[in-house]
Parts: sequence; C-alpha cells; structure tokens
Amino acid sequence: MSDYIFPPAVQPSVAVRGTAARYAVARIFCVGRNYAAHAREMGSDPDREPPFYFSKPACALVPSGSHVAYPPATQNYHYEMELVVAIGAPVFKVTPEVARAAVWGYGAGLDMTRRDLQAEAKAHGRPWDTAKGFDQSAVITELVRASETGAMAAGAITLSVNGIEKQRGDLADMIWNVAEIVANLSQLYHLQPGDLIYTGTPDGVGAVLPGDVISGQIAGLPSVSLTITQPD
Repeated sequence: MSDYIFPPAVQPSVAVRGTAARYAVARIFCVGRNYAAHAREMGSDPDREPPFYFSKPACALVPSGSHVAYPPATQNYHYEMELVVAIGAPVFKVTPEVARAAVWGYGAGLDMTRRDLQAEAKAHGRPWDTAKGFDQSAVITELVRASETGAMAAGAITLSVNGIEKQRGDLADMIWNVAEIVANLSQLYHLQPGDLIYTGTPDGVGAVLPGDVISGQIAGLPSVSLTITQPD
C-alpha cells in the first residue's frame, strides 16, 4: 500500500560528464546583477553592492539541447547566459577559502526570464517568482567536476542567437566571484550537495521568439543550446 496520495515527483537531476551517475538537485539559487555592465543595462548601480538572490524550483531544470515552447503570459522572453556552480559539501557561515573547497562542479546555463513580468514585479515591489521560476526556465549542460576545470575564475562567456553573437564577457568580470558568492550565500542558508547556483549574466540580454536557436559557451565547459518552439 502506497504512503502517498499521488506518486512522488521525479527527482530533478543533471547529467555529469564522464559518468552515468547524475547530480540530484534540491535547490536552485540565482545571483542578480553580478556583472557591472549588465547591472547598468538593467538600470542599477554596479558599485559592488552586496549580492542578492532569487530562486527557481528544481523542477524548472531542462537539459541543454532541448526544444522549449514559448512560455505563456509574456511578450518579452529573454535569455541570460550564466556559469552554474554545483555544491558538493555542507557549508554554513564559511569564509571564501572554505567555500571554494565546497564547489563540486560547474556547468553552463541559461536563466530564461519573462522580462515584462519581471519589470512589472519590480515596479510594484513584488517577488520575481512568475518572471524567473516558471516551467523549463533553468537550462543546464552536463556538469564537469571542479577537479577537471579548476576554479573558473576567468574565461570567455558568450551567447549567440541564430548564429549572431549577443553576449560576450569574461568570468573575471563578475562583481562577486564564485568563492565569494558561495561564502555569502552560506551566511543565509545551510548549503548542501544538491544546491545549484546560477552566478549572473553579462550584458547583452534580449528577447527571443519561436524558431530562434540559442547557443552559449563558457571556456572549458560544454556548450549550452536551446531551441524555442511555438507556444503550447
């Protein structure tokens, strides 16, 4: 006899390069405005203000290479190319030095955004959940172990739409680097294996439409891609 009224949801997970084993995902944290030029294009002061965060549900994950329908309730559907960090050890209220050792791996991701809903939420001082945490809004490649990539402190991060480059930056341009982000987030949460952190996007974000193909690259990681199809 089942202990559940309905069958439990499938455990969200991400593929890992070089193994059939997968990384089970519990939470997705996202850093807002972590590149100075993107902060400016969104109308904010990039003067190293403390990082802030929003979240996406783990069920929003979708693997790179997917075809995703243009989402409902938006007329301004945006891409944001990001480095994704996978936590591999419990950390709470730690220093950047300790935080660095807790990083298990990295991936390339897209933080897909209903920008018009985000703008409306900002204007009314409301949460960003409907703008950021919708179905299939967290695109991700397979993860690569940190032991294979190094610290990912620098390297090109780019995104193209239909073969035309839209975003170009460098991981060294992040206002808060990976170790600082993990350390800061650990002041707020008991971080655990299964936590992913999308670390922010360079400038050049923009809208996509059905039929568009997005492709992104971060030096040393698999390429991320997404094809936008007609609305359901």
